[in-house]
Amino acid sequence: MGSTVLSLRIDSELLDRLRQHAARRGMSVQDYVVQTLIRNDFDERFNAAVDETQKFYGADLRHAGPADRVT
Repeated sequence: MGSTVLSLRIDSELLDRLRQHAARRGMSVQDYVVQTLIRNDFDERFNAAVDETQKFYGADLRHAGPADRVT
């Protein structure tokens, strides 16, 4: 997997907050932003997979109670 440069323009207040969040985790701002994007991407792909599963089974599994779920 290759890498590509992404340049962002953000205001100083946001950058300061990002620095604080990254420092709490012992990360660089770049690593913190990348990890946040990866987590967001995973969440979106996971939700899409859940939606597809619901369509396939024709049930709202996300809101079903334990007794309503198929095991």
